[in-house]
Amino acid sequence: METSLHRQLKERYADDQKQVEVRLGDYRIDAIAGDKLVEIQHGSLAAIRDKIQKLVQEHDVLLVKPVVAVKHLVKLREKDGPVVERRRSPKRGRLLDIFDELVYFTRVFPHPRLTLEVPLVEVEEHRYPGHGRRRRRRKRDHVSADQLLLDVTDVHQFSTADDLARLVPADELPSPFHTGHLAEAMELDRWIAQRIAYCFRKMGTTNEVGKKGNALLYVRAGNHPVSR
Repeated sequence: METSLHRQLKERYADDQKQVEVRLGDYRIDAIAGDKLVEIQHGSLAAIRDKIQKLVQEHDVLLVKPVVAVKHLVKLREKDGPVVERRRSPKRGRLLDIFDELVYFTRVFPHPRLTLEVPLVEVEEHRYPGHGRRRRRRKRDHVSADQLLLDVTDVHQFSTADDLARLVPADELPSPFHTGHLAEAMELDRWIAQRIAYCFRKMGTTNEVGKKGNALLYVRAGNHPVSR
């Protein structure tokens, strides 16, 4: 079932209401904005990888991947029931979360006809208690009924691999560097740095040049992208 968040974003990007949910060949496109097809994907990018790969063969595509930066939790007594609690979730999304999805999308991005846009959004999520065995095992089990867009706090756009590489403080990295250096420079857990390094290698912004112990070493590729 479509969430209010998805519907609100479609309306936000479309030129007008007639440009929402447009049929194009075998596909239904979320929105049309000028001369671009707009696809909004709150879930996994892997789920629309093949669709985007086919669309960019003939069309310019804007892929919108929202990241929930702030979430307000609204607890309902039951489905469609009254509100019993409102609170702000301690979990906060950030721009670098996009790499969690890009590890499954490097066969598609970058592409000359594809632009990736990452809006950081504030949402309200409505929840009600779950049922069955899972609920008995976990007191906090719940079902998400809907998500509503409250605000777009920032927007980041990426058209090339170099655009993504600018998120990394290159002047703080040695050459060659490993993911430990990357984690320290960006103040991240190393497993997150490993995902970023993987994306950069697949996208051609870095080359793998050897190992130090068990750690792979990388250098900036410049204008010499690696083969995939």
